[in-house]
Amino acid sequence: MCARLPNMKHQAKAVAVPRSGTLAVGIGFTLMSSLCLAVVSTLAKAVSSELSPVAIVFFQYALSFLLLLPWLLRGGLANLRTHRLGLLIMWSIFGLSSQLLMFIALASIPLVDAVLLANSSPLFIPLVVLAWEHTPIARALWVSLAIGFVGVMLILQPGAGVLSGAILLALAAGACSAIGLVTISRLESTEPPQRMLFWYLLVSSLLTAPVWYVRWPAPSPSGWISLVGLGIAMALAQILTIRAYTTASPAQLAPFNYSVVVFSALIGWAIWREVPNWLTIVGILLVSAGGVVSTVQHGAGPTHPPLPSPAIADHIRRYRRAHAE
Repeated sequence: MCARLPNMKHQAKAVAVPRSGTLAVGIGFTLMSSLCLAVVSTLAKAVSSELSPVAIVFFQYALSFLLLLPWLLRGGLANLRTHRLGLLIMWSIFGLSSQLLMFIALASIPLVDAVLLANSSPLFIPLVVLAWEHTPIARALWVSLAIGFVGVMLILQPGAGVLSGAILLALAAGACSAIGLVTISRLESTEPPQRMLFWYLLVSSLLTAPVWYVRWPAPSPSGWISLVGLGIAMALAQILTIRAYTTASPAQLAPFNYSVVVFSALIGWAIWREVPNWLTIVGILLVSAGGVVSTVQHGAGPTHPPLPSPAIADHIRRYRRAHAE
């Protein structure tokens, strides 16, 4: 969303150059986490005909919060106190918006399109930093941005009658995720991951809780299974991300976060027989290539909303330092 844990530099700082075997374990955890995130989007799409996107998002946050609460409280309530509630709420709003926009889009467009565009945050981060902090964009970074946005245009296909409001919503989800990630980079200096995740899940659950005051039809038994599975899959994704970034460095694992797009494409084909046209396939490859180029040059990588990859925040830190010198 707007999707992985906040910066794990405290947990991962000892594994900047992991052994090959340890790196393989980290890659395995990352791939499993990406599969869980693809399952989240799949279940959200499956139940979208029965429930509003707000209700689906509420179940995701509330169940994930309850499942992760024992870990979040492990350091005691004192560890959850913060003096930066404003920024935490801002992150929650944009992360929630990213997830909600993607879930709305999922009801109308192929799974892989929605997931890819919602994961386009690396393309927007330099623009957000430019607007927010007036940090100029390096020439080398313009190359990866150009590649990525050409890919986005091929997916949008505005002159071919393919462009829809749902596709634009998915792209807006990527932009909201980027704003949330830049906010994260401002929080990480004082807020540990557990505290940020606690407030994010709590605030997001509270913001979507009013859905209970609106009459909505009870989901079918399969719908309930999808909602419970959605919450479990999101919680598992966070646990697997933690394990991944304690065995390998964020920069090494960032490219493998794109596997969520591959998993989504395979699931979309297997369940809904969604087969993208050749322009969309080329666009997907270009957006992914733009992210990989950014990863190689600057240490950035994609993230599935709402919880960011540590590599993103690491990229933003280095990006700021490079232009401050």
